[in-house]
Amino acid sequence: MGRPVHLRQPGIDALKGLACLLIIWHHLAFYGPMSDVVYPFAPDLTGWLYDYGRMAVQVFLVVGGFLAARSLAPQGQATYASPGRLLARRYRRLVLPYVVAVAASVAVAALVRPWFVHPSVPSEATLFQLLAHGLLLQDMLEFEGLSAGVWYVAIDFQLFAMSVLLFSLSRRLERRWPGLRAWPVAPGLMLTVIVCAASLFLFNNDSRWDMAGVYFFGAYGLGMLAFWAGNSNRWASWLLFIGLLAGTALLLDFRGRLLVALAVAFGLVFLQRYASGTGVPRWPQRQLAWLGKISYSVFLIHFPVCLLVNAVVSYFWPAHLLANVAGLLAAFALSVGAGSVLYRNVESRASLYSGRLKFRFVA
Repeated sequence: MGRPVHLRQPGIDALKGLACLLIIWHHLAFYGPMSDVVYPFAPDLTGWLYDYGRMAVQVFLVVGGFLAARSLAPQGQATYASPGRLLARRYRRLVLPYVVAVAASVAVAALVRPWFVHPSVPSEATLFQLLAHGLLLQDMLEFEGLSAGVWYVAIDFQLFAMSVLLFSLSRRLERRWPGLRAWPVAPGLMLTVIVCAASLFLFNNDSRWDMAGVYFFGAYGLGMLAFWAGNSNRWASWLLFIGLLAGTALLLDFRGRLLVALAVAFGLVFLQRYASGTGVPRWPQRQLAWLGKISYSVFLIHFPVCLLVNAVVSYFWPAHLLANVAGLLAAFALSVGAGSVLYRNVESRASLYSGRLKFRFVA
């Protein structure tokens, strides 16, 4: 390892932007009722978004692992001093825009509930439900989600916390047994591979674990390995290892989501090694990179926006094809606009409130 690390890579932002597009349109196809009106006229497109658009989450998982490795342990060893303070800052950065988005979802649901009867409308929130959401424990405590995607915020924090604890453990092991530092592979990297393999071969095969970070650590770990591969002079050997690890898991139990994660991991290695990160991105990469930059805020706020547009269009034009097509497009555009506002006024400020560290947090 030893290649320079670019803090901002337009290619990665563009990848996140594309994933963000797919997630919004997946939810528009999934929740209806506008998509129900459009479906008979575009069944293939609507069906594909409904069935496969959700796989874009794998992009966020793999990219999240890539950025975590870059921030926490670019050489496979921890670069931070205080895990507790680090986790507190991560929590604060994630939760500040998240709380605003959940509040918006609760408000919109209360507004439309009297005149819009649809399964996508969340039930009236209870105090304990709100507290569980604020602590990112709603799924573990079996509360109904108050917005689409709130589960991912909890998983993101769990995955980041697992990574912090793994590297902290590896540092303690090195202090206890200094001879470990002479090993060709850093203990932190070895622990990451072990947990990643456990997720790929065991936990990710059992849906009972899907509210826990260990279920998703396989994809997250592939992203971490992708960073170390792209930052290594022996990148070809790394690619072979990543391919064997994920390929074996696919042979034992094929999962389309894992295939997507593997493809994204390979793509990130390419971007790390060959994308310069300089110059002005060309269209549409520039627009996708901008969307990737604000993707977390868009991801958080798009559900209440789409819910409101669905309710209005369904109330006034319940069966009008053009009105529902226009509603879908308006919901998408308004989601991006609301995400931009949330990013500018909350998420970007949350990063400042979290204080400056020696490395950059990227959601």
